[in-house]
Amino acid sequence: MNPLVIIGILVAALVFIPMIVTGFLRNVEAGTIRMVTWVRGGTNIFRGPAKSWEVPLLTTGTTLSSKAINVDLDITDQTADLDDGGVPQPIKVRVLASAIVSVGDSDEMIKTAANRFFSKPNEEQINILIDLLSSSGRRAINLLTHDQLFSAKTAVRIPSQSGAAEPGMELEPIRVAPLPVHVRPVDAEDDDDPLAIIIRKACSRELTDLGLTFNSLNIKVVQSEVAEARRRQSAAEAQANAEIVAAQQTRRAKEAELEAERAISNKQRELEQTRAANAALIAEAEAKRQEAAGRQRSAELEATQIAQARADAERLRIEAEAQARAEAIRITTVADATAESIRKVNEAIQQGGESYFRYKQIEMLPDIAPFIADALGKARLVTISGGGAGESAAENTASSITGVIQTVLAAQLVSRNGLLDGNGNGAAEPVAAVPVGRIVGK
Repeated sequence: MNPLVIIGILVAALVFIPMIVTGFLRNVEAGTIRMVTWVRGGTNIFRGPAKSWEVPLLTTGTTLSSKAINVDLDITDQTADLDDGGVPQPIKVRVLASAIVSVGDSDEMIKTAANRFFSKPNEEQINILIDLLSSSGRRAINLLTHDQLFSAKTAVRIPSQSGAAEPGMELEPIRVAPLPVHVRPVDAEDDDDPLAIIIRKACSRELTDLGLTFNSLNIKVVQSEVAEARRRQSAAEAQANAEIVAAQQTRRAKEAELEAERAISNKQRELEQTRAANAALIAEAEAKRQEAAGRQRSAELEATQIAQARADAERLRIEAEAQARAEAIRITTVADATAESIRKVNEAIQQGGESYFRYKQIEMLPDIAPFIADALGKARLVTISGGGAGESAAENTASSITGVIQTVLAAQLVSRNGLLDGNGNGAAEPVAAVPVGRIVGK
């Protein structure tokens, strides 16, 4: 076989086989439902995402949307309020809400929706839902009181006078009155809103006839003159409460400030008292310190005086001892010198004999004559003769005069030899007078 033919067959297979398969198997996207009807009337339903089995020329396919349909509702009607006497006193209200519906889950409801609802144009579909849900909403409003519409479970926001909803402005929860017995749904959720419960109950049959189901009702705004008056009253009460709270807070703040000032004043007074007490203690301590310092100074002065006295006494003692030693040394030296001089005189006399002594007497005669005369003039000589043999009165007198002369001569000899001080006073006592006298007397 020609290779080109083979290649052509392969290319044709690659091109036509996917086209054939695509014609028999079709994609069903998510959020869509594919209804395939055969020649004999049988219908197959495929919910996306999936593949639908279709045979060209033998089947007919229809695609439906399974997404939820959001319908905005603006309902205005009167409530079922009564006065104290049981006379109807309806209140005009306006409810802005959004309802969510979708295609039923069963195949039968899908077929019904395809034939009765989705067969119409989109605009007409929305109008049908709005009319159906609005009528059900009006019936629900006619069965509910004003307080039930503003129940805690609706948690609706009260709009301003302009009609727009003010964010964050919610009516205080109001006790919900029980629903009438003939409209209480038996299969409703306990946490559903009364308005949603009644609307679901009222429109469920009509929606089922269209192949749809009611999913939920979201009440956006409930407007009424009573609600506006209540809102203004609540705002005024809230403002009054806020002012009261502010006044109380201001009063409490003032009281706290006064209490703080009082506490500060007490603390300051205690601090001043403590300072005064501390100052007194410090003054007392300072006085004691000064007294102790004075005592210490007195003790130091006394100790210094005692030490000074002791030092003076020691110094005087040392000086006295030194002076005594010096005087003793001087006396000893003078005595030694006198003794040495007398010894030398005695040796000279012994060696020279009578001739030396007489020579000295003659030599010293001019010097000692005045002293001898003075001594004899002052001497008081009394001669007493005992009448003994060998001695007369003249001899005794001559002996006394010789003693005086010997004394003067000995003094002059000592003075000549340096044994007397400058005043003519001898040392301790005259020495060698006896030997000299003895020699003179011979």
